[in-house]
Amino acid sequence: MSAISAAGEPSEALRRKIAGLFPAAAAMAYPFLLQAFHSVVAQPGFVASDIHLIPAVALLVLAFAMPLSGLAFAYWQARGPQLLQSDLRARRLAYASIAAPPLFVFVGVAPGLVGLHVPEAALWIGLWALAGLYAWSGRGVLAPAQTSQPAGTWRVAHGAAAALIACFVLFHLTNHLSGLAGPGVHAAIMKTGRTAYRAAAVEPVLILLLLFQVAGGLRLAWRWSGLRNDAFRIFQIGSGAYLAAFILTHLNSALISARTVHKIETDWAWASGAPAGLIQDAWNIRLLPHYALGVFFIAGHLSSGLRVVMLAHGVRASVANRIWSAGLVAGALVSAAIICALCGVRI
Repeated sequence: MSAISAAGEPSEALRRKIAGLFPAAAAMAYPFLLQAFHSVVAQPGFVASDIHLIPAVALLVLAFAMPLSGLAFAYWQARGPQLLQSDLRARRLAYASIAAPPLFVFVGVAPGLVGLHVPEAALWIGLWALAGLYAWSGRGVLAPAQTSQPAGTWRVAHGAAAALIACFVLFHLTNHLSGLAGPGVHAAIMKTGRTAYRAAAVEPVLILLLLFQVAGGLRLAWRWSGLRNDAFRIFQIGSGAYLAAFILTHLNSALISARTVHKIETDWAWASGAPAGLIQDAWNIRLLPHYALGVFFIAGHLSSGLRVVMLAHGVRASVANRIWSAGLVAGALVSAAIICALCGVRI
């Protein structure tokens, strides 16, 4: 297939290849939209009712839309008539772009821990430029045919580990929700929970389970991404990619940077970016979508796994789909409540 048609117009393959760079461009733009939002709300005299509220809301919506656009692109790309090597690379780049929020937090923490002092913007743009180059360098030939699903052993192991981790995650989310009643309530619940999950016999196991979940999840996502998937599976892959980056980033920030290197207590003040807060600080603003989408995708990914289990056990698709949708709605509501608590809302 030629790149340029006889009429001098780009071929469909070339148009799809150019479009395949969109996820990398969206990821590059993500931190600049956040900083633009912060610049608006940090202006002296800004109040939520003045004329600056409209551009502030628009910029924040765009910042959230950038990683979410990776899901939309993966869905659009999956509808192509054939899967070229360049298409497959673009699809995997789209899944990676969904994880831009936690990756941006990682870029803001990890380089300093290893003594790498590179301008953050240059490092971020350079990384996504390389990712875009990877997608662009894919050839316009058919990708190797892949029809088999990932091995059942890996899927069962991933689900079993998720069930164990979910106990910790649900407690963690409930603990964060308690922040709506104040940092004191959050601290009391956290102190009780830490007697269990920070116990010498429990914490190393929990960390190993999280790392196993990341490794196994990425393996499954790589395999699934090579198949023609429906919207439910695309969401499951995309949310899994986000959570893999979120887990690694959170372990790096909390366990390595805060607890091990800087000896900082990972309490409510640490999570909420006190004393500046999440919104009024130019660095902390990146934590807002990082946390918000993290909570949403936790609920969405668990709901996706539950839907697969229900369908495998004969539950009607209409019922399984409604439960999946309810999980996403619940995740969005819990996410909004936790973000409100982190930003100072009290009940």
